[in-house]
Amino acid sequence: MEILRSEFRAMACVNEIVIAAANEAEGRPALQAAAEEVLRIEAKFSRYRADSVVSQINAAAGTRVGIDAETRSLLAFADTLYRESEGLFDVTSGILRRVWHFAEPALPTADELAEVLTLVGWSRVEHDDSGIRLPQAGMEIDFGGFGKEYAADRAAQVLRNLGVRHGYVNLGGDIMALGPQPDDSPWLIGIADPRVQGRLIATLPLSRGGLATSGDYERFFELDGKRYCHILNPRTGWPVQHWRSVSVLAPVCIAAGAYATIAMLQGAAAPALLQRKPVACLAVDPQGELLQFNGAKRPPEGAP
Repeated sequence: MEILRSEFRAMACVNEIVIAAANEAEGRPALQAAAEEVLRIEAKFSRYRADSVVSQINAAAGTRVGIDAETRSLLAFADTLYRESEGLFDVTSGILRRVWHFAEPALPTADELAEVLTLVGWSRVEHDDSGIRLPQAGMEIDFGGFGKEYAADRAAQVLRNLGVRHGYVNLGGDIMALGPQPDDSPWLIGIADPRVQGRLIATLPLSRGGLATSGDYERFFELDGKRYCHILNPRTGWPVQHWRSVSVLAPVCIAAGAYATIAMLQGAAAPALLQRKPVACLAVDPQGELLQFNGAKRPPEGAP
């Protein structure tokens, strides 16, 4: 079998899909179909597109908006994450970007934070099987916390439906593997050092399942010797400060990404949650030490 690769841009990053196929003629249509699924999800749910479902919901804040089954499933997932994280994973917290600008080292004022925090609060959002209503003008939802991971899972499912059994989808570092290499060996996935660009801190074998990393090195600035990253606590409005990075292996990529972010938000309390889940974790602590822990159930294949 041939190893075929396809690169494309979507969701503000460079993406790669890798599969094994009998030949180019068989494999290229599958690669194209998987990429098209990623682009479909971006068009439907990106907050950067005025015609997306998310933008329509946000523009109608204060008014009930009807939703389809796919949107309903993502809202239900957001609700589950909110409850499991005790309110720390909040899809209404993207509005905090109004006062945090990571292109320059500047802190928001207390008044600026207080004002925007009045627009944060998933518990106030009204939603059911047929619709959603943001209760306050100016409130927004944002699926950025798991959108890429959801797209990786969906693209992998498209490949499965087309008969692909070996390969993975990599959307800007969020990975879903649908099967090992043709010789049954795993794919080797490097984990970036959160402090040294271009250096790896680990290489994980992955045959099936999702792998995602969240960290304080993706978007940040430093001011007076302190690092401020883009992962923001929805209660305080301030960036998280504990883990340098958290990589999670889970049965699906959307779970891996969500729990990596929850771990960043929970800080030192994260291991207690993750060890109750069917996931495995590789984390870099505040001193740069590499820590490993697995969930209470059988961890995903490739767990450290």
